[in-house]
Amino acid sequence: MIQIRDEIAADVAARERLLDACFGPIRFLKTSQRLREGCLPARGLALAAVSGEKLVGTVRLWEVATGCGRPALLLGPLAVDPSLQGEGFGGRLMRAALARAADLGHAAVLLVGDAPYYARFGFAEARAAGLAMPGPFERARFLGLELVDGALKGATGTLQATGRLAPVPEIAAETAAVASRRQAA
Repeated sequence: MIQIRDEIAADVAARERLLDACFGPIRFLKTSQRLREGCLPARGLALAAVSGEKLVGTVRLWEVATGCGRPALLLGPLAVDPSLQGEGFGGRLMRAALARAADLGHAAVLLVGDAPYYARFGFAEARAAGLAMPGPFERARFLGLELVDGALKGATGTLQATGRLAPVPEIAAETAAVASRRQAA
């Protein structure tokens, strides 16, 4: 049975292995990663899906602001163990994350992802039309969801990270992990 719970420190290594399996090293080159670097996920919005002791899914949301200063969350990455993909666990993680974000009072969520997949959760390109990422991104994959009606109406400008900064040891550990992967490649 798959359980969705808050991510814990013991999940970090397994989460990184899962993200490597799902996205490979190219994940570090994405503009979304630039907004996450050096920051902690939004409080209460780092979720893990586990089967027994094994981490089989992850989703995290990050605090950002639009160029005009409106707060929002940036979702990602969402990943499910490749052996379990297609069984609905990604959808369960998404619904749990969005419900938690709404319960915590957040008004809008943005992401860069597969529009047909995320449309079923209410994400639409039109809601992010006035917004940009701080680097290269595919416009058709930049999607928004309003958890509160009108939260993204008229929002403009380039996203910027606004979340809590990660403690230096976590940044050092992440940097070491990236360097280790580069050496292995």
